[in-house]
Amino acid sequence: MNTILAAQPSFNEEYASAEKPLEEKNSYLKADVESASGSDTTKVLHNERDIATNVIPVEDDPSLNPWTFRSFFIGIGLSTFGSVLAEIYYFKPQTIFVSTMFLAIISYLIGISMEVIIPRSGWFRYLNPGPFNKKENAFIVIMASAAANSALGTEVLAVQRLFYNITPNHIASIFLLFSSQLLGFAILLYPSKMLYPGVLPLVSMFDAFYTEGSSRRYGSNKKRLMVFYIAFLGISIWELFPEWIFPLLTGLSVFCLSNPTSPDFTRVFGGSNGNEGLGLLSLCFDWQYISIAWNPFVIPLKVQISSLIGYILCLVVFVAVYYNNVWESRKFPFLSQELFYENGTVYNQLLILNDKLEVDPNLLAQQGLPFYAGTWVAYLLTSNMGLAATFTHLLLWNRNDLRAAWSWINKESLEQMWAQFNWRFWKADGKRKAPTDEDIDPHYKEMFKASPVYPDAPNSWYVTILVFAFITAMALIYKTESTLPWWGFIIACLLAAISILFFGSLFAMTGIRFIIQPFVQMIGGFLHPRKPMANMYFVLFSYNSVNQAELLLNDLKIAQYTKLPPRAAFTAQIIGTLVGSVLNYIMMNSIIDHQREILLSVEGTNIWSGQQPQQYNSQSIAWGGLPHELFATGKRYQWVSWAYALGLLVPIPFWLLHQYYPKLRADYMYTPIIVWFIGVLAAGINTPVTMYVLMAWFSQWYMRTRHPKWFAKYNYILGAGLDGGTQVMVFILSFAVQGAAGVSHPFPRWWGANQDGNYDRCAVIPSS
Repeated sequence: MNTILAAQPSFNEEYASAEKPLEEKNSYLKADVESASGSDTTKVLHNERDIATNVIPVEDDPSLNPWTFRSFFIGIGLSTFGSVLAEIYYFKPQTIFVSTMFLAIISYLIGISMEVIIPRSGWFRYLNPGPFNKKENAFIVIMASAAANSALGTEVLAVQRLFYNITPNHIASIFLLFSSQLLGFAILLYPSKMLYPGVLPLVSMFDAFYTEGSSRRYGSNKKRLMVFYIAFLGISIWELFPEWIFPLLTGLSVFCLSNPTSPDFTRVFGGSNGNEGLGLLSLCFDWQYISIAWNPFVIPLKVQISSLIGYILCLVVFVAVYYNNVWESRKFPFLSQELFYENGTVYNQLLILNDKLEVDPNLLAQQGLPFYAGTWVAYLLTSNMGLAATFTHLLLWNRNDLRAAWSWINKESLEQMWAQFNWRFWKADGKRKAPTDEDIDPHYKEMFKASPVYPDAPNSWYVTILVFAFITAMALIYKTESTLPWWGFIIACLLAAISILFFGSLFAMTGIRFIIQPFVQMIGGFLHPRKPMANMYFVLFSYNSVNQAELLLNDLKIAQYTKLPPRAAFTAQIIGTLVGSVLNYIMMNSIIDHQREILLSVEGTNIWSGQQPQQYNSQSIAWGGLPHELFATGKRYQWVSWAYALGLLVPIPFWLLHQYYPKLRADYMYTPIIVWFIGVLAAGINTPVTMYVLMAWFSQWYMRTRHPKWFAKYNYILGAGLDGGTQVMVFILSFAVQGAAGVSHPFPRWWGANQDGNYDRCAVIPSS
């Protein structure tokens, strides 16, 4: 199951629906409040402000110091770990992310250990100034979080190495990553009214660890940490089995075991290997894949319902598309992100490009237009529909939220920003005027009580980063043979600036991260037709800047909730981003050097896969090189473009149904997620879905409503322990036996480790 959209509904929708049964609201809100404060209150929280002020204490302790040796030592160490792990995950057959909750708990445990072990006398007091505090923990998490992502620039460089046989200069490559990642800093906004609901569980956990008057090592927290230790150690040992010794546990399919020779059974029931099948009713016992992008203990019930509906529709649509030979699907693999000739062989894109890496019409006529696998076309179509449906859905259901999101833009605020700007950034004092708006975020307002302690990170700092990133990127688009002209780069930056104003605001309110990559690729394709390489770089400097800005904004909200000084947050983000970029690049090259053949294969293995660079490359060829030939009206894949128009209409029937028949609870149908998930099985390992659904419903419905005290006390800590132990073991196994830095050492072949075929023992379907 390849997760396309990382989303949560707004807290206003999830918790405060006026028509939701009171007992359900009370049980959910009670759990959330208890998780933050340990109280037994059942107060109903009606909106985002109520949640932010009741779940998370507003009070601040300005004496807590984040600028310690521990903060930098642990922060840089976890940044190293997170960035390497994120790049390993990029080349996995499934989209997996490093858990921020895991980083928070690991940093907490290391910090407490350093507090206990390191003496405090003499010069040791600089290494151990006292108790490990919440602001140190937040500083570390923000630094590690900034690093623990696979930079999109490495995807561009990987595609150049794998599909174009181009290896840009190492120094140029690293500075390309620096510039593309730092553009997101300069474009971001920090509107204080936006609450970022997705960070509330993390900050609630911080407050539970550092509640005044409650020992961090004894009392209730002792039991919570014991649950974490048991889960962490237990899953670490367990992951040895599905990941190495007994990989059949990645996907146990009764259907394939009963009929191991049927290709149709493979397509429908198989899925333990990358791009094998849909994994229907398979049982997965590998937490790495169960907790793909969302930990099932965290995802809200509303999102579960919508994603489950989309998943069921995906099964129907994919089977219908393939077996009805829509888009000539039977000629190509069932699941694939590659481009193909009409006879089913992999398309050689280099044969249609001239020496300028542009599509040559004469060469294209000789090779013919490429084809997609039918299921991949369905994914592209539904992704575009989901993007468009997002606009309509939010305009219908969140009109007031959208209006409030822009209320911070007023004459007074803009004049204040201009008055505080100082081009001499090294002399900027960071003084700021306390807000007078009564509706301002109380956490933001609280920090002004200690304004001498918390000088702001001046706007001139961000402008300095913008100038550096802009000039560096402008030079590198020519140095790296990108074929993107200077004016195209400027348009990409302007598109990113406009997009972050809108999409960043929506992300802040709802927790939904909008995947605008297909839309940006379409714009880049029509601006630079027949230039696939230019399209990749256009996407890098537009979509990646939006994505990076959203991640940084999310971390800044963690800083605001924990009252971390703005300059400390800025420093943590810069260090994490730069450390992460360098290690992303080193790790990418190492994996490509040792796993090149697997990364270029259609299916890959259950350990390594090139599905992400493959799809990025195929998209750049299709949209960047052949937009008019493939996606224009009357062409083979015209409905992929028309999907934007169709998507705008999808939410309307659900909204009308809810207006006239509210008891049918159509407000639980989160239409963008439903539509996006119709293409969710297009790539990767698909066996975890059954277990994911069962565990998510067990946590978010049964335990939350039937055992709310247990849910409040242990649910998130258990999920973090499982994520943490899994990610540590995956990191170790990747280097020890799976070939991340050299030769792989698969476990000796036996019935549970079918090294020469699919691990679930489904029939292997030969490639064309």
